[in-house]
Amino acid sequence: MSNDTVDKLVIFLAKRDGIDKLVKTFQYVSKLAHWQVEPTHPDLAKRAKNWEVASGLSRKAFRTGRFLTGFNALRRSPGATPLFRTLGIFANAGEMVYFFFDHFLWVSRIGLLDASLARKMSFISAFGESVGYVFFIIMDYIMLKKGLEQERKLDKSSAEGKKEMQRIKGDRIMRLMAVAANVADLIIALADIEPNPFCCHAVTLGISGLVSAWAGWYRNWPS
Repeated sequence: MSNDTVDKLVIFLAKRDGIDKLVKTFQYVSKLAHWQVEPTHPDLAKRAKNWEVASGLSRKAFRTGRFLTGFNALRRSPGATPLFRTLGIFANAGEMVYFFFDHFLWVSRIGLLDASLARKMSFISAFGESVGYVFFIIMDYIMLKKGLEQERKLDKSSAEGKKEMQRIKGDRIMRLMAVAANVADLIIALADIEPNPFCCHAVTLGISGLVSAWAGWYRNWPS
């Protein structure tokens, strides 16, 4: 693959996850901007809020049909061992519920369905999202632990051992990025499920959103 940055950016933005992470960055940068300027520049704050809302609705439109990813993972057997199959069922089922009800949240917020449905759809979607994140985090934790154990057993003096160690380290970085994104998104989901001063604060949501977006950006950037 070419090392040209523009080539990689084109490939990245051609992916649904790629454009989602870019627009997610817009969404949470604008949330932080709104929080920062609201006390002193209400006109700018209103523009930032409009940008945030438009970005959030755009992301929901981009995710149309995304629930099929979780459904297909369940259909194709989500794990190689009984433990991972069990964890995978809960993780993918949670993600499927999240994306499926997110469709109804989107159409209720744009006025196609009764706007009063938005709160209920948001709760169901966020609950499924949270369940999915918890089980994905557990799966990544198990694999990170397994990678560390494998690394300790390697013969680091051999060429094969060095190659395997490089593979394990690469996998570890990607899984740590996944954990960072899932923890950040879990915080955002908890703000919908059980509103509280910490999770619902604009700074908490803004930083969590950017951590998730940039971790996802790293994972989806062409190597």
